[in-house]
Amino acid sequence: MSKTLKKYSTIGCCGIDCGLCPRFYTKGDSVCPGCGGKNFKEKHPSCGFLTCCVVKNGQEVCSDCNDYPCKRFDSEREGYDSFVTHKKVFPNLEYIKNNGIKSFIEQQNKRREILIEFLTKYDDGRSKSFFCISCALLPLNKLQEILIFANQTDDSKDIKEKNKLLKNKLINKSENLGIELKLNKKK
Repeated sequence: MSKTLKKYSTIGCCGIDCGLCPRFYTKGDSVCPGCGGKNFKEKHPSCGFLTCCVVKNGQEVCSDCNDYPCKRFDSEREGYDSFVTHKKVFPNLEYIKNNGIKSFIEQQNKRREILIEFLTKYDDGRSKSFFCISCALLPLNKLQEILIFANQTDDSKDIKEKNKLLKNKLINKSENLGIELKLNKKK
């Protein structure tokens, strides 16, 4: 299927930030086009959220549905999903429900711009996932502050030094806010 199924492929029906996912920025065959994006069904043929939300009900996101949150979200409620950015599924969908998808996409686009700058200027080739997670979980205003800090970094520093400074700033900010950038294993 080469056509798009949704208007906004950077937000998943389920509320995940597809536009902040490392696979969205991957080069080559494993790149993901985002939820319902071009050739999505080839990458994720059995997405029950997409089938129910878009194909069967013609909606953009699950929070548009009168049955939201339905049984499909049970694993999210229980915290079984290992993808760290799934922590934002419910807050994202609640934001969309209360403020509209256009407002959410505007906010997400600002996050994506910051992420792209992190990836372009500060990625040492091993930090894409970390930057994606940080941009998905940290508050937008804190990301904007950190970007200003990063852009003031001495240009004489090499990419590894700039990367280390940025990562330390992101880690410190997340710790101060009580945000975990890594998934804790269930005991």
